[in-house]
Amino acid sequence: MADISKAGSYRLGDREVRRMGYGAMRLSGPGIYGPPNDLDQAVAVLREAVASGVNHIDTSDYYGPHVTNQIIREALHPYPDDLVIVTKLGARRTPDKAWLPAMAPDELRAGLEDNLRNLGLERMEVVNLRFMGSGHGPADGSIAREFEILAGFQEQGLIGHVGLSNVTMRQFDEAQRIAPVACVQNHYNLVQRDDDEMIVTLSEMGVPYVPFFPLGGFSPLQSGELSAIAGEIGGTPMQVALAWLLQRSPNILLIPGTSSLVHLRENLAAVDLELSEEIFHRLDALGEQVSA
Repeated sequence: MADISKAGSYRLGDREVRRMGYGAMRLSGPGIYGPPNDLDQAVAVLREAVASGVNHIDTSDYYGPHVTNQIIREALHPYPDDLVIVTKLGARRTPDKAWLPAMAPDELRAGLEDNLRNLGLERMEVVNLRFMGSGHGPADGSIAREFEILAGFQEQGLIGHVGLSNVTMRQFDEAQRIAPVACVQNHYNLVQRDDDEMIVTLSEMGVPYVPFFPLGGFSPLQSGELSAIAGEIGGTPMQVALAWLLQRSPNILLIPGTSSLVHLRENLAAVDLELSEEIFHRLDALGEQVSA
């Protein structure tokens, strides 16, 4: 079993979490909709993640919808004292498996209430406001109205800390003037590098950055080089991509997701990979390659 404490920890809100966490999105069925094909394995994955030292789980009640949070409750409730469950609001699912924005005041409140009920909690430790952008990237525009609603939930004691997902630095600054932003969750990986400057700025502020889709969008050339490097150092491409992120900046928190025990163990073992300076820079250069 990997010792994930080797990757260190970082402050999220007012809690200290290990930098290797777990993303629960894949626990639901195909298309992130409906029940999983193997409920017993989904429960086992969650229990093994926590037994391995994971104390940061990322989820949302629109995964399923409702299904993922219900599995988390079945597997882990009553929750360990050090476990931080982070959820997100801002979307809803339709019977045709579409993802639609849900940003009206009543939709945000209903989403929060769904999370609390299905997780069996009276208060969420951290809630991210997830904005629907273009593809996996953010869209321009003010986010003040929606973030003020989340800040209101925080004042009511329903949320401990508020965060953002799929936003620009300008939108982060706008939100920060309303309430302290506990974390940012954006699309970032070896080749999706739009947030390089944001990560540096947030690190200087002590704000964690949580990348989603840590392995995706690679060209064949980039995938081939990543696989070659992984073979050289005795890891899988996913492990190498995760290890690069851990080494990229101390404020990066990882939440790789899977519904497989085998893949969970593989992901957690990424903390055992030590990248030399030469390997790190070779990986870093993948983001500079022209897509083939």
